Amino acid sequence: MPSANATPVSFVLVDGSSRRTVAITHSPFSIGRLPENDLVLAHPYVSRRHAELLVEAGTCFVVDQGSRHGTFINGKPSTTRQAIGVDDTVHFGALDGPSLRISAEEPHDTSTIRDIIDQIPEVSATGNALEKLRWFFESARKLKTSGAVDQILTALLDTTLQLTQVERGYVFLRNEAGEMQLALGRDDKGEELTDEATLSHGAMRQAISTANEFIVTDTLSADPETRSASMVAHSIRSVICIPLRKRRPGAAERETELLGLLYLDSRLKAGSLTQIDGDLLRTIATDAAALIDNAQLAVAEERERVYRQEMNIAAEIQRGLMTVRPPTLSWAQVAARSVPCREVGGDFFDIVEDGQSLAVIVADISGKGISAAILGATLQGLIYSLLVARQPLATLADIVNRYICSKNVEKYATMAILRISPKGHLEYVNCGHVPPFLYSNGCSRLPESNLPVGLIEGAPFNSGELQLRPGNRVLIVTDGVTEAAAPDGEFFGEARLADSEFESATLDDIFLQVERFAGTLAADDDCTVLDVRYLG
Repeated sequence: MPSANATPVSFVLVDGSSRRTVAITHSPFSIGRLPENDLVLAHPYVSRRHAELLVEAGTCFVVDQGSRHGTFINGKPSTTRQAIGVDDTVHFGALDGPSLRISAEEPHDTSTIRDIIDQIPEVSATGNALEKLRWFFESARKLKTSGAVDQILTALLDTTLQLTQVERGYVFLRNEAGEMQLALGRDDKGEELTDEATLSHGAMRQAISTANEFIVTDTLSADPETRSASMVAHSIRSVICIPLRKRRPGAAERETELLGLLYLDSRLKAGSLTQIDGDLLRTIATDAAALIDNAQLAVAEERERVYRQEMNIAAEIQRGLMTVRPPTLSWAQVAARSVPCREVGGDFFDIVEDGQSLAVIVADISGKGISAAILGATLQGLIYSLLVARQPLATLADIVNRYICSKNVEKYATMAILRISPKGHLEYVNCGHVPPFLYSNGCSRLPESNLPVGLIEGAPFNSGELQLRPGNRVLIVTDGVTEAAAPDGEFFGEARLADSEFESATLDDIFLQVERFAGTLAADDDCTVLDVRYLG
């Protein structure tokens, strides 16, 4: 059981282009690819249970959990428990993989951005407004909260409206499509504005395209070329447009990312920048951009946390569905295992014994992830009920095919189902699946095959039959096994499984062979193996 740690350790996690703070609040703190880990790293070289962090008497230790690709401290492999400090960097799986380093800052407290805004004193003069904004920036910069964006924008507009003495203020943020979308608008009385039709979009486009601010304090006295048609049409006297840009760490000074745009204007009077000059506006915009960027990262982290939580629940449900206890029979033995390449997989297997026969199923849903898992869970229930109802296997395949086609989910499934009687009579149906292997003084394949289910509506399905002899064995695998790739690109293939060494191989032996063959490459498809031995 994890023990509480009275002194949390704060880490900076760098994973690709993302960067965030992780607080270690208990020990041990698990790291790996599986969703039940305290820190989930979706990196191909990170193992399912890769490493643990231990905090003892204020010292943090890294313990590798036998990961395939290793844990590195300051570029050197770490195979034993090793203490780390502020100057150390820990990489997981590869030297260019996700990394952690102890943050020099204390973990942030649980204050919210709303708490900070509520503590800001009322503004009675321009100087106080500037102090308010500076104090807000300084305080909010320390926060990591998913609810900060709206409050940051509100504080930014309220104070800049007072500083510039203009009538309207708007903040536009760049959406995922790269377009500028209105995030918040307010007037000098604090009322919210939602109509952007009367703004000078020409000034906004010019500010964005030139990467410089666009400031016109009096359109009546300004150069005619500066005045846009929208300024004239909407009687805009004063316009200030400043892009909100963020320079990423390590980027060149001129290489910035556009996050949004601060727009201020007046229609009744000419603006005046005597109280606040352009340099100060640029400084405010730079600080605001940094805060917005941090807040958006916090929102993304919160979404990721919720996603991971949902995936964890989905994985638990799937593990429950895949927890099949093989029946104890005098005439047959069955074993199965499925290893997903992600948190949840698109493969499933099941075992149904009704006193008259033993039925086993292995299916592989097209695609990966949660969508494949949902369809897989649905099909597992449908197939189970049809087997319990003792439907002929060809009829079963036809019903499953009609079900998927009727739902128009744009997915299909391959599957192999066997039904074996105590006397060794085997009925089977193969729907586009890897042909099952039959070991009987050598290896052969079950020949009958059909199209995958859900691919073509009305497709015909036929089953096959044969008589097993005592000692015969049938092995069903998904293509995650046969198409496991070595570093040179070679597939594990079906011929290896037909080799005599696999006639008596256990599931552990098979998975070990596949893992050794793949070497340093992480699996990119779910691997499922089901083994049925007829004892007679």
